Amino acid sequence: MKLCVSARLGAPEVAVLSVSSASFSFDLGVKMEKHCMGSQVKGVSTGTTILAAIFDGGVVIGSDSRASIGGEYVSSKTINKVIQVHDRIFCCIAGSLADAQAVTKAAKFHLSFHSVQMESPPLVIAAASVLKELCYKNKEELQAGFITAGWDTKNGPQVYVVALGGMLVRQPVTIGGSGSTFIYGYVDAKYKPNMTKEECLQFATNALALAMGRDNVSGGVANLVVITETGVEHVVVPGDKLPRFHDE
Repeated sequence: MKLCVSARLGAPEVAVLSVSSASFSFDLGVKMEKHCMGSQVKGVSTGTTILAAIFDGGVVIGSDSRASIGGEYVSSKTINKVIQVHDRIFCCIAGSLADAQAVTKAAKFHLSFHSVQMESPPLVIAAASVLKELCYKNKEELQAGFITAGWDTKNGPQVYVVALGGMLVRQPVTIGGSGSTFIYGYVDAKYKPNMTKEECLQFATNALALAMGRDNVSGGVANLVVITETGVEHVVVPGDKLPRFHDE
């Protein structure tokens, strides 16, 4: 069984993942209920704000921590939506929490298998490609999207968006979830390449605080992870310590 991941140089947004054995399946193995508007049962949803941004030497990925049912009832204020899928690779989840947990669990397995076969840590593009394949192969059953971010020795810090249905795009900064609607202008105006780690952390914290202040299904604390060549740093900003703006 051989897992091969390749990305064409000069077009980092395009990734191809090939699997040479039929036994290495991207089928999640269960028939998941579709989360349609007419459904009588509403699943737990991470109506959410997620983001990732590259700075000089690393990347920051983060999210809020609120989970809700049907956008009406807050089922948890402390959900961790920043999931570690390998040593220096993390992903943020948005959409159905059950779907996202199933996908990230499968992705961890695939990446562990891949790293054993290759005798080296997986590339960030490999992790994003695994998530892409899982989402695409199960697109009729899933309602979940992901931001993947990490650092590797080949390409340094990277950010990828895996959208609903399996689209894969590489970007220097990206936001997602219901709260992102309120901060596109802020992100466009304030993000700049080659920020320091401190500047990027402040940028990410401000963006999450602004979204959480306007989006009724984003809230709780700001969970942030800083990923660099030297390691991983976790930063949690409690709700009462988030930046406050003039209208609050």
